[in-house]
Amino acid sequence: MTSRRTLSATVAALALSGLAASPAVAHGSMTDPVSRVAACYAEGPEAPSSAACKAAVAASGTQAFYDWNAVNIANAAGQHRQLIPDGKLCSAGNDKYRGLDLARADWPASRLTAGKHTFRYKGTAPHKGSFALYVTKDGYDPSKPLRWADLEAEPFATVTDPGMQGGDYVFEGTVPEKSGRHLIYSIWQRSDSPEAFYTCSDVVFGADNGGSAPSATAPSDGQIEEGKDESSVEHGGHGDHDASTGAGATAPAPTSKAPVEKPAKPAGDAPAATPDATASHAPAAAGEPVELAETGGNAGTPYIALGAAGVLAVGAAVLFGAGRRRTRRG
Repeated sequence: MTSRRTLSATVAALALSGLAASPAVAHGSMTDPVSRVAACYAEGPEAPSSAACKAAVAASGTQAFYDWNAVNIANAAGQHRQLIPDGKLCSAGNDKYRGLDLARADWPASRLTAGKHTFRYKGTAPHKGSFALYVTKDGYDPSKPLRWADLEAEPFATVTDPGMQGGDYVFEGTVPEKSGRHLIYSIWQRSDSPEAFYTCSDVVFGADNGGSAPSATAPSDGQIEEGKDESSVEHGGHGDHDASTGAGATAPAPTSKAPVEKPAKPAGDAPAATPDATASHAPAAAGEPVELAETGGNAGTPYIALGAAGVLAVGAAVLFGAGRRRTRRG
């Protein structure tokens, strides 16, 4: 009996170790207009060229920008305004990304004009869900912390389950008349999970009234590929994040164990989903349709299911064999 209990404990420990090995999963960021986090990643986390990105890296450290596609709240469940405090909209209340909340008028910006525009959102893990885009009100002052009250009350563009092209969600929207420097705030709320993602994209309509900020550039596919080894989140999968991610959620916490991340890199010089092991979630190649996830889950779910089941199966076989040997001896 003692040996059987010992073996059972060992099997359980091995199964739990497989669960703990599940990685965090990245999902994406706005690339047209370019989000702050994507622009700074494109400049290079180790040596950004713009003053704003240098300041952001000094405040957040480089790891936040290698993890450019994971500014999220795991259990947002649509409660964005309740969960994210004023002044922390760009980081979604996540201290890891605090550099994105720096109030400055020299963030790299994208040129934008009123009228029809094609928006692009790099999706490193496709999911069903909806996008809502807000623009700042007339009189917006980028030198002050961004507040919810600085955004227009209603989104100027919304879309549900947009198609993908070349790994990007692509959808149309009508941009309202604006002038000077503004900000586009995007919320991507998954429908297969309470998780949501957030971006701040600095834009300029006409002349830049605040100065001569550099143009924002989205990271290339080559840069994204090269940065995977430095990222603490998995690319190309899908799943939950630790409930502590972001501003903190009031929705029920995920039932899966928190993902294990790499240690954060030092600073510079200065969101409970239902497992789904059957759907395919790799970004589509250019021109290919993509089937979005119907349900949530963790990218490590198939690994956990197979790994834990395999360990338990081996343990059961050993216990069965041991029982048979004792029976024969008797």
